[in-house]
Amino acid sequence: MTKTQPRTRIQEKNRKTILDAGLDVFSKYGFRGSTLDQIAEAAGLSKPNLLYYFPSKEAIHVELLEMLLDTWLDPLREMEHDGDPIEEILSYVHRKIEMSREYPRESRLFANEILQGAPRILDALSDELKPLVDEKCALIRQWISEGRIAEVDPYHLIFSIWSMTQHYADFAVQVDTIMEGKDPFDGAQKYLDYLFISMLTPK
Repeated sequence: MTKTQPRTRIQEKNRKTILDAGLDVFSKYGFRGSTLDQIAEAAGLSKPNLLYYFPSKEAIHVELLEMLLDTWLDPLREMEHDGDPIEEILSYVHRKIEMSREYPRESRLFANEILQGAPRILDALSDELKPLVDEKCALIRQWISEGRIAEVDPYHLIFSIWSMTQHYADFAVQVDTIMEGKDPFDGAQKYLDYLFISMLTPK
């Protein structure tokens, strides 16, 4: 049996550089609009050197998406049954808005993949994302039945959290143009807290 040789420090560094360059290019131009030449140029490497590490544009894209999906799921996984329901949901909102601030390229990469029909992560959406969302929606329904939060549709609640938080990353140019250079995140969390507290507090 042939053992895989561990990567050298230089190899790890070059892979990381290529992945970061790929993230930058894909988040700007989408998968279809991006080329290996663009990624190689952004990485400061020759195209043959890049192909030594990744055999294709798709290989870079798939690895980025696999890394991203796990990161994307973590905040939802952290929603706990034993906590105060409104605080748990607000904590999820806070983590999602912080991810839009800290990882805008990753958010746009994910959005572009979804807009193309998710050809490279459709299985992961079915096998990983859906069961997790189903689990958390069941938890939200339990909180509703216990009278701890107002009656809302759990799926549409989660969809609305995604759309309201990821908007700041996916439509950053539009947001920045309207805000005229002001940091949109300064008021975003306060606004979303007000919105979700108002909606979820039992009447």
